[in-house]
Amino acid sequence: MSRIVACFERLKKEHKTALIPFITAGDSNPTITVPLMHRMVEAGADIIELGIPFSDPMADGPTIQLACERALKHQVSLRDVMEMTREFRQQDAITPLVYMGYMNPVEAMGYENFAKQGAEAGVDGLLTVDMPPEESEDLRQALKPHDIDPIFLLSPTTQPQRIKKIAAAGSGFL
Repeated sequence: MSRIVACFERLKKEHKTALIPFITAGDSNPTITVPLMHRMVEAGADIIELGIPFSDPMADGPTIQLACERALKHQVSLRDVMEMTREFRQQDAITPLVYMGYMNPVEAMGYENFAKQGAEAGVDGLLTVDMPPEESEDLRQALKPHDIDPIFLLSPTTQPQRIKKIAAAGSGFL
């Protein structure tokens, strides 16, 4: 059972909803990311979304855009995010971690390589804001053997038929 599924099953039994905070890895300094992740868990985080810094976060607002800029000033890369994940996993093997970001860094690494290295580091899910489910088959096939959930977004105006397609393509949560 994946950490994400186990988390939601535990919360369901406790009649609770999930607290899923987000931080951009490396903001404002790479050395504070892992301690912040642990503090988030201490404060009640059930799942952590860890943002992969990207130079053109077009779907994000000014707060996350600035967080990406600050992280990129320290040259934080996807490989660095994976190293932060490894470090976090040394003390926490339970809390699910979901990478959130854009496809470019994942594509640059290669889907198979990303999935292998991500699983070895300890990531549980990948939420990419610019990968529509209709174009995600190759990515999903790379993630599946490594038990990394592909996670997709919905909007308040998403039509019911599209919600069904998105739900069928993804796993973990919507």
